[in-house]
Amino acid sequence: MSRFFVDPAAVQGRYIIIDDRNELHHMRRVLRLAPGDELDISDKTSFEYRTRIESLSEDEARLLILDKQKFAREPRLKITLYQGIPKGSKMDEIIQRSVELGVLTIAPVFMERTVVVDRGNFGKKLARWQKISAEAVKQCRRGLVPQVSEPQDFAALLDELSNYDLVVFPYENEENYTLKDLLRQEAAGRAIKTVAVLIGPEGGFSEKEAQMLADRGIAGVSLGRTILRTETAGPAAIAMIMYELEM
Repeated sequence: MSRFFVDPAAVQGRYIIIDDRNELHHMRRVLRLAPGDELDISDKTSFEYRTRIESLSEDEARLLILDKQKFAREPRLKITLYQGIPKGSKMDEIIQRSVELGVLTIAPVFMERTVVVDRGNFGKKLARWQKISAEAVKQCRRGLVPQVSEPQDFAALLDELSNYDLVVFPYENEENYTLKDLLRQEAAGRAIKTVAVLIGPEGGFSEKEAQMLADRGIAGVSLGRTILRTETAGPAAIAMIMYELEM
């Protein structure tokens, strides 16, 4: 069943009204929907609805609410992925896989080993990345569309880490202390609700960045015996965290 996302204001009593021309075009011309067809709708904040189309035109879709439920597929654990900006289109894959695995926010980060030609030209990239997030959500039927934030520098990342219950720093130079060790140690006797995952770009973290994290009491962890690519490391870490703390 098709899923669409609306602002809470679109929910009006027993009905949901959609007037976004792009969504209406997708309904009518791409999906070939018609009155009587049923849709899943998310209000992007708390609730999802089972609806039936009562009317559908170029200007408006009027959907009768058949059922209303709290989000059923959103993880309780809130994970933010701080991703060192990689080259080319690798970020597209990172976003798609991370969203499918349950990440809440993706924060692109300029790090010492980031290779970017023009740091100020990210408007189009952000729009594309946010669209990839929205499309991944529709495929995996989550209730929220994870946000891709504006790119930030490593110093800004450091200032935000105190906001999380747990910070996960996969580091290729760490061989003994594993992510499993960290999760089982930190989860013992306390509830973890928010997690930051830090992933370096191609080439990983610089020694200076690793030391800056160590100075804040954040130890590196190993994700296994092999060295993972930057586009693999984030989704792999998210999957491990979800398995240990969410399932």
